[in-house]
Amino acid sequence: MGDHCGVDDAGLVRYAARQPILAADETVIGYKLLFRTDLVSHFAWNSSEGASRAAIEVSSLLGLNVLCDNRLAFIHCTRDVLLADYLSFLPAGKVVAEIGREVEPDAAIRQAALDLKRRGFKIALDGFTIDDPRTPLLDLADFLAVDIQHISWEHILRLTRSYGNQSLGLLAENVETRHEFEQALKAGFHYFQGFFFRKPETMRTRGITSNGVTYLRLLQAVSKPEMQWDEIENLIKKDAALYYRLLRYLNSSIFGIRGEIRSVNQALTILGENELRRWCRLAGVFELSSERPSDLVLAALVRARFGETMQDKVEHGKADLFLLGLLSLMDAILQIPMSLVIDGLPLDADSTAVLIDNAGPLLPFYRLVWALEHGAWGAVARACDHLELTEESVADAFSSAMGWAQSITSGF
Repeated sequence: MGDHCGVDDAGLVRYAARQPILAADETVIGYKLLFRTDLVSHFAWNSSEGASRAAIEVSSLLGLNVLCDNRLAFIHCTRDVLLADYLSFLPAGKVVAEIGREVEPDAAIRQAALDLKRRGFKIALDGFTIDDPRTPLLDLADFLAVDIQHISWEHILRLTRSYGNQSLGLLAENVETRHEFEQALKAGFHYFQGFFFRKPETMRTRGITSNGVTYLRLLQAVSKPEMQWDEIENLIKKDAALYYRLLRYLNSSIFGIRGEIRSVNQALTILGENELRRWCRLAGVFELSSERPSDLVLAALVRARFGETMQDKVEHGKADLFLLGLLSLMDAILQIPMSLVIDGLPLDADSTAVLIDNAGPLLPFYRLVWALEHGAWGAVARACDHLELTEESVADAFSSAMGWAQSITSGF
């Protein structure tokens, strides 16, 4: 594969960012993938050719199931990528080829797009506008992607009125707030790309459900320096779903235990203190997120694992970076203020400061995580420099965290 795409595997820096694409009911249907093989060369590129080829290279190496949790992968394609048929190295049914505005829709491009369609790939026209020169490709398109930050709402409404009745998925890109999501939904868009759903709004918060209360109490219990086993056992017994998850987990092939585990007491004894803390933190995330987009769970797990991996490489005071990662999206998962999420948890002052006020000594690390998620490669470079981290170690840790999170979601 490296020979085809012109990327040296030995020097590959696996920077990968995924931006969620949601349906109107806020379920995740796929991810827009952003890649860089090398930050320095990124700033030297005059086109997105290298990025497109890197996207396919890294997708092949890491696996689309890891990067997209078995959902659609939206990959930007330049003219050369289309004509060289680089997408043939990826599974057709999982890929949407995004044809950018810079691609001239001549006969060669139309034939390349037609070949992709025949093999099962989907086609998106990225950054579509009024009087777009790619209208000759409309009959092949499955999605029209409109960047709502770069054209007026007057033009947006003209687009949705013109193409809303056709068999096209209208995708609003770069939706940053819930207000923009509601505007785009009302305008007639079917799909929405952005991180708006990760930002709970105070006016929309709700009370904590009974299983939410149980989980937060369990989180408090396992966060104590000295755990009370009776307290933890009683909390798990109160929640049938948690009880079931624990027994199923221990009776799985992962542990290879002879004979069934039938009681919580047995389970706790086998797990041990450290593994119990980890399992309780993870299990609750899945219970609490049953009505929220899957991306929230994936992102929280990636943050947790990345923090755990970097724990010995960055200054973190008394903070537990694994726990910090899990908690950082819990307000969005529960749709309650972060102050209520951490109320009663024995968190250190630095963790509290970054979760509540977006401030304190942990903020540079938090900014690094944000930049990695958003594909803000310039910010990643600056954060690595500030934290005295190598770009290679950060890229490897983040891509490894993605793989770990995907395996955990399938295991639970």
